[in-house]
Amino acid sequence: MQVRKDAAVADDRPQRARHRSTKPRHASSLPDEELVRALYREHAGPLLAYVLRLVAGDRQRAEDVVQETLIRAWKNAGQLNRATGSVRPWLVTVARRIVIDGHRSRQARPQEVDPSPLEVMPAEDEIDKALWLMTLSDALDDLTPAHREVLLETYFKGRTVNEAAETLGIPSGTVRSRVFYALRSMKLALEERGVTA
Repeated sequence: MQVRKDAAVADDRPQRARHRSTKPRHASSLPDEELVRALYREHAGPLLAYVLRLVAGDRQRAEDVVQETLIRAWKNAGQLNRATGSVRPWLVTVARRIVIDGHRSRQARPQEVDPSPLEVMPAEDEIDKALWLMTLSDALDDLTPAHREVLLETYFKGRTVNEAAETLGIPSGTVRSRVFYALRSMKLALEERGVTA
């Protein structure tokens, strides 16, 4: 990238040139692109050094901030052309705000988690269980309402024959008989669906 290559060269300039904070010569008469080039030549090195301190030495991030700052300078070239005095304070303020905005956005966004550990975690295969439950539900639908009712009370709700009889309001002998015939019907319904007991 242009910013990274030239920023390293800009740091090698003599000490007094690096601290110059004047506006590029004849800035009011420069076209936008020439203005940005002049800003880059005069301010990219010191701006990079400043931003490096703000981002704790992260050179990649600092170079990105300098580049974004110069893009904003290009977008506001008309305003910079009309400005009197040095533009370095404007560039430093913009760079500082970009760093602050980046920090705030990272704080507001939850930290991303690497999904790779999830790929190696063993998990139960729920497909077989889901298919079994669908088959069982279909077989229950084939039963008469009376047979389905006693199976739901005894097998699925875990009630004893006497508790089921009390809940359903029928004698316990009738519950036993219905459970027997309901289980036989369920077995036949499951065998028709290819399930063997």
